[in-house]
Amino acid sequence: DSSFLHFHESDCDIGGSSSCESVLSLNTEKILSQAKLLAEQKRFPFATDNDNTNEELAIAYVLIGNGLYDEAIRHFSTMLQEEPELVSAIYGRGIAYGKKGLHDMKNAELALFELSRVISLEPDHPEVFEQRAEILSPLGRISEALSDLTKAIQLQPSARLYRHRGTLYFISEDYATAHDDFQHSLELNKNQPIAMLYKGLTFFHRGLLKEAIESFKEALKQKADFIDAYKSLGQAYRELGNFDAATENFQKALLLNQNHVQTLQLKGMMLYHHGSLDEALKNFKRCLQLEPYNEVCQYMKGLSHVAMGQFYEGIKAQTKVMLNDPLPGQKASPEYLKVKYLREYSRYLHAHLDTPLTEYNTDIDLPGNFKDHWAKNLPFLIENYEEQPGLQPHIKDVLFQNFESYKPDVQELICVADHLGSMMQYETPGFLPNKRIHRAMGLATLEVMQAVQRTWANSKVRMNGKTRLMQWRDMFDIAVKWRRIADPDQPVLWLDQMPARSLSRGFNNHINLIRGQVINMRYLDYFEKILHFIKDRILVYHGANNPKGLLEVREALEKVHKVEDLLPIMKFNSKTRDGFTVNTKVPSLKDQGKEYDGFTITITGDKVGNILFSVETQTTEERTQLYHAEIDALYKDLTAKGKILILSAELGEVDAVCNLILSLVYYFYNLMPLSRGSSVIAYSVIMGALMASGKEVSGKIPKGKASIRIFKIRKYQNALLVDFEAMTAPGSEAFSKIARSWMNLKSISPSYKSLPSVSETFPTLRTMIEVLNTDSSHCLKKTIAVV
Repeated sequence: DSSFLHFHESDCDIGGSSSCESVLSLNTEKILSQAKLLAEQKRFPFATDNDNTNEELAIAYVLIGNGLYDEAIRHFSTMLQEEPELVSAIYGRGIAYGKKGLHDMKNAELALFELSRVISLEPDHPEVFEQRAEILSPLGRISEALSDLTKAIQLQPSARLYRHRGTLYFISEDYATAHDDFQHSLELNKNQPIAMLYKGLTFFHRGLLKEAIESFKEALKQKADFIDAYKSLGQAYRELGNFDAATENFQKALLLNQNHVQTLQLKGMMLYHHGSLDEALKNFKRCLQLEPYNEVCQYMKGLSHVAMGQFYEGIKAQTKVMLNDPLPGQKASPEYLKVKYLREYSRYLHAHLDTPLTEYNTDIDLPGNFKDHWAKNLPFLIENYEEQPGLQPHIKDVLFQNFESYKPDVQELICVADHLGSMMQYETPGFLPNKRIHRAMGLATLEVMQAVQRTWANSKVRMNGKTRLMQWRDMFDIAVKWRRIADPDQPVLWLDQMPARSLSRGFNNHINLIRGQVINMRYLDYFEKILHFIKDRILVYHGANNPKGLLEVREALEKVHKVEDLLPIMKFNSKTRDGFTVNTKVPSLKDQGKEYDGFTITITGDKVGNILFSVETQTTEERTQLYHAEIDALYKDLTAKGKILILSAELGEVDAVCNLILSLVYYFYNLMPLSRGSSVIAYSVIMGALMASGKEVSGKIPKGKASIRIFKIRKYQNALLVDFEAMTAPGSEAFSKIARSWMNLKSISPSYKSLPSVSETFPTLRTMIEVLNTDSSHCLKKTIAVV
C-alpha cells in the first residue's frame, strides 16, 4: 500500500535496455517533476534531513514506479558508494530487485539481502518486515514470512498486516488462526470485502457452511458487484445441498462477468452432480472456449458426454486430458490421474451397449488390477495391461429419447421411479439432490421388487449368462448396475471380486470425521454417539489393563465433551501416547454370542493440536466370509418365509419378513462390500424387498436432533444417515426398530402390479441410458395413482 509503488509502470523492460533508455529520455522531465514533489513531501521510506539526498532518493523511487528497475538500482548503488549505510537507498534497492521478478532467484536473494540489512540498521520499522514477507512467501518460505509479519504486527498492528498474515495462514491451511487474523483486521477496519470473503472461506474449508454463508453475504453488503463472493456463496449453498440458492448465486456472478471461468466450472460441476447433464455440458463447453487447457472442464465435458451415451465426443475430450502430461517434478492433477480409468471404462461400456445385461458381468470382465487401482484412486501404472478395444463404428451413440415416445405404462413406470428415488434423499449438508440418481435407484427399487416377487413364486432369474434361482448378491446386483450407469465416474465394484493379493492386504472404506481443522458436516449428528461408545470402550480397556487407575480414568471421562479431550486420558497408558483405535463389534444372529468386527474408530493428535478422527471398515477375505455366511442364512430364511407369505399374507408373516429384510441389510451395511455407493444401493434393496412383501415405505428419511453445541461448533439439524444408523446400532433388532420408526410402512397400492417389467423394458445399457437421459419434468403435473 506504500505510495511509491503506485506510479504508472512502464513496459520498457520487455523491449530490452535500448527500449528503457528511449523511455527514460522521453520521460526525464516527468520523472524529475515527480521526484521533486515526492522529495518535498518526503513521501518515500526513510527520508533524510538532507534535501539534496532526498531529491536523489526520490528520483530512484520514481524510476521504480515507472518500471525502470535497473536504472533505479544503478541510481541507488551510486548513492551507496558515497554513503554505504544510507537506509533509504538500501531499502529502495531491495524493492527494485524484488520488482524485477522473483522467478530469477538472484533477484530474490539480493532483495532479501538488502531488506535484511535495513532490518539490522532500523529494526523498529514494520513496513520492512512486511516487505521481506512479500518476498519470502512467493518463494514458499511461509514460516519465515509469518514470523516477519508477526514482528510487524508487534511493532504496529494494522488491518492490512492482519489481513496479510491471515492470507498466509489460509494458504498454509491453518484456517482457525487465519480466521482470527481476518477477524482482527475487520475489527480495525470493518469495510474490507476481501477480508470478509476470506473470513468466510476459513469457515467454508472447515465445513462450517452456515457461518461461511453469513460472511459471504456480509462481503456482498460491502461490495455489491463482488463476483468472488457470489461464486463462493453459490459453492457454499451447493455443499449444503441447496440447489436453487446455489444456482441463483452462480448466475449472479455470471451476470457480472459471463466469462468468469471458475464460476462456469463450479456451476457445471454442480449441474452434473444434480443430474442435469445437458445443462452441465453447456457450462463446460463455455469454460473451454475461454480456457482451452482447463483440465477440470475438459475432464467433466468428457464425463458428461459418456454418461449420456455420447462416447465419441466423450473419449475425444478424455484423450485431450491424457495428452496434458505434467512437467517433470510437477504433481499430476486429479483429473489426469482419473482419466485413463474413465477412458478404459467408457470403451467397455460402449462395446456392451447392446448386449443384454443378463449375459455378462462387469466385475468379472474388468481386469483385477485395473479394478483395484481404480477403486483405490492410484496412478494408472498397471503391469501387462491390455487396453479395451477402441470404439467400434457399427455401435452408434445413444440417441435422445423423448418422454412422450414411451408407452403410457412406461411413462407411469418412470414417474413412479422418480418418486421412489426421491424418498432416498438425505436432507443434510453435503448431499445435493441428484435427479439422475433418484431415477436410477427408483427403477432399481421396482426391479428388485419384481425380481423378489418372482423368486418367492419359485420363478428363476437370468443372471451372468445363467438361468437359476436368485441369490442375495443377485438382488443387490440389480441396484449395483443402476448405480454404476447413473455416474460412470465412480467405480462401484464388489470388493470380494478384487485380486486375491488386494483382499489379503485388506481394502479400507475410510471416512474422515475430523481431519486437522476440517469437520465433515455430513456425520456431525453421530459424533456424540461415537464419543459415548469410545468412553465405554476406554473403561473396558482400563478395567482389564489398568484396574488401579480405573477410578481416575472414570472421573476424567466425565469431564470429556470433545473428541480431542480423549487423547490425554489415553496417555495413562504409554502405548497410546499419540492416539488410539477402538473397534466396534457386530453381534451374530446365526451364532448367538458370536461377534464380528464392525468398523474401526481412530483418533490421533499432533503437537500443535490438530487431530484425525476417522472411521473405516477393513474388508478382508476372512471378515467377508463371516458376513457372507450371516447374510446367506438370513436370505435363506427370508426366501422361505417369502414363499409362505405369497400364499397366506398373515400379519405375523409380513412382520417377520420385514424384520428379516432389515436384518439382512444391517449386515450388508456393516460389511460395506462395495467400493462406492453401498448406502443408496442397500436402501433401494430395502424398499424393493419390502414392496415385494406388500409393504411400502411412505416416510422420508428424517432430520436429526435439534441444534446443540458440541466440539467447539454448533451442531445443526442434520438428517439421519441410514448406513451410520446400522453401523452404530448395537444389533440388527435395534436397527430394525429404528428404521421402522421413520419408514411408516403401509400396504402397497395394487397399481404397482400393473407396472411393466423393468428388466424387460430396459434390457441393455443403451435403454438404461436412454431412460436416465429423458426429461420427465411433467411427471410433477401428473396425478400418479400409485403415488
